[in-house]
Amino acid sequence: MSRQYTLKDLQDWEERIAEKVEEFGLDCYPQEFEICDHMQMLGMMTYHGMPSHYPHWSFGKSFERTKTLYDYGVQGIPYEMVINSDPCIAGLMRDNSECLQVLTMAHVYGHNDFFKNNFTFRHTEASRVVARFKSHADRIRGYVEDPSIGQGAVERILDAAHALSFQCRRNQAIKRRTPEDQIEKALAEQKDDPTAAAFSSEAVLHKNPLEPEENILLFVRDNNSRLAEWEKDLLTIVHEEALYFQPQMETKIINEGWACYWHREIMNSLDLPAEIHMEFLVRHNQVVRPIPGDLNPYNIGLTLWDRIEETILGEARNHFDDPQATDVRQKMFEIRETDRDTSFIRRFMDRQTMEKLDLFEAKTEGSDWVVSKISTDEDWKPVRDLLVKSVGLGAIPDIAIVDCDGDGARTLKLQHMFDGRELEATYAEKTLSHLYELWGRKVSLETVLNDNLAVYSYDGMAFSVTPNLITAMYPTV
Repeated sequence: MSRQYTLKDLQDWEERIAEKVEEFGLDCYPQEFEICDHMQMLGMMTYHGMPSHYPHWSFGKSFERTKTLYDYGVQGIPYEMVINSDPCIAGLMRDNSECLQVLTMAHVYGHNDFFKNNFTFRHTEASRVVARFKSHADRIRGYVEDPSIGQGAVERILDAAHALSFQCRRNQAIKRRTPEDQIEKALAEQKDDPTAAAFSSEAVLHKNPLEPEENILLFVRDNNSRLAEWEKDLLTIVHEEALYFQPQMETKIINEGWACYWHREIMNSLDLPAEIHMEFLVRHNQVVRPIPGDLNPYNIGLTLWDRIEETILGEARNHFDDPQATDVRQKMFEIRETDRDTSFIRRFMDRQTMEKLDLFEAKTEGSDWVVSKISTDEDWKPVRDLLVKSVGLGAIPDIAIVDCDGDGARTLKLQHMFDGRELEATYAEKTLSHLYELWGRKVSLETVLNDNLAVYSYDGMAFSVTPNLITAMYPTV
């Protein structure tokens, strides 16, 4: 039976953990913990951990679904919810055992350090997160309560915006060219293009956008004058919140691995009572164990961090008689600052680690799944590269706007950045349907289908797809 504990016990544990955090050299925001019951935790899950969020039917649907699964014992509740904010706010489940509370607090500090120092989070302005989300919620509630707008009109825009929200720039750290630089580059490319019928600087200057535009919601906001100001504001809000959550999607493996590494280090340094230590070993192994038929980011992330530490220590022993742990940790801190999942896996996932994780590639043959590649000398790199392409936003097709003429009659044209994976027809159709809802005129999407260019189009009444110059028409479903 788990030991009974009080709030004072948790405060004492948190003080001891904070001392270890400082001793290990972690650099964290001020940390705040809140004790939550299961209903509060379900609410935090539904609203992505935010203490304030705007209303939308999808959140209520998610809450009811999650609550039903929890009530029937099909799905559990996370031990914690932690958000990237300054101060960092985390919720602890009231029903957790004493060991789970201590483990969770140590885990949260690992996330806190990662949020503060990893480069992908620098644009999120952690000190303003809570206030910004509250402002978004207040503005949207104001539109819902406005008799001239109403809930139906607001949800119509939000439905489409949510569906397109992660069609945005994939790496916020890369600075976009200035308009002047874009014009100069476009003029140079057209002048050097032997297929161009005639060189026209005027045509370049009137091209919109000059370069493929990844931020679809912002482009529609800035180029569709038919939108009301409140509609443009909704697109701004959804885009800003997508940018806040984007780094968490892009660093799931490296971030969870970092938090697991540090909760293990901190817990092992606390001189835990025997019963808590034994439960910790069980809980830790439950969190980081492989999941048959699926990828466990905790398992992959911690395995990679352990491999990195082992490699750095090995290199240090080749140069020093007594390598200092601080030197090893400093190199790990540098990796935690500069990498996200794609680079983390590409740089540090070697064949030995792939074999340890038992990673493989599987494909469908009819209704069955068949293993097509395993992590052998010959195939481990293709398997690793497939994992790299599948993590974070890599699982979402990359689509950009390539041409429009503002409020004219021409089609708003998009292009799928083909990476060897074909776009599902249903995905293409729904993308165009949601975009039409915001644009209000014909939209098209170019992609690769069966090794040939194909164009999906939607005019508000029917979809069309043009493969190999043969057009098939079918009505809207």
